[in-house]
Amino acid sequence: MIRVMLVDDQAVVRAGFRFLLEQADDIEVVAEAANGPTAVELARRHRPDVVCMDVRMPGGDGLAATREIVAGEAAPAVLVVTTFDLDEYVFGALEAGASGFILKDCEPEELIDAVRRLADGHGLIDQAVTHRVITEFARRKAPPAPASDAGGRLTAREAEIVRHLARGLSNAEIAKELVVETSTVKSHLGRAMAKVGTRDRLQTVVWAYQNGLAQR
Repeated sequence: MIRVMLVDDQAVVRAGFRFLLEQADDIEVVAEAANGPTAVELARRHRPDVVCMDVRMPGGDGLAATREIVAGEAAPAVLVVTTFDLDEYVFGALEAGASGFILKDCEPEELIDAVRRLADGHGLIDQAVTHRVITEFARRKAPPAPASDAGGRLTAREAEIVRHLARGLSNAEIAKELVVETSTVKSHLGRAMAKVGTRDRLQTVVWAYQNGLAQR
């Protein structure tokens, strides 16, 4: 079972998400919180696999909570559920270590799929905001370190795959472009993530932009 915690200051939103998620046989909602500090406490107590996190909440926003939650041992993945596709809070959450973003008006199946993807170690940004969020995030960052320094830990092939990942390509698309097997891409990407210390694809893209391996 995928253990999920819901964080939103509106009880009706939490109730709606709980109802939708628990329609899936492999998802269980183990805790709910109405603000950031409570979310941090409950995450430590219940150890969910995925946290569905609102960002604008009275009594403690989701940014600080995300930062604290992902900093812990065996940290869950944080899925930011937002109303705004280019909200300043989205960029803050990306820097804080969120693993995915989805809009509150998504279809039920999209929410369930997002939770499953994050539980499986895959980052996610809602398709409606993918390019805009990553591009704007990269534009706002300070000038990166030279790629040769940042990418020195990676082999040439690993760095090449990370660059393609930052372009938004899937494993299958990268494999086709490099004329290799998809399993080979997955293996190289896994080693690259282990070397640079990222948990998922989304945070690996962030790392690539921050360290000059991705084109702005």
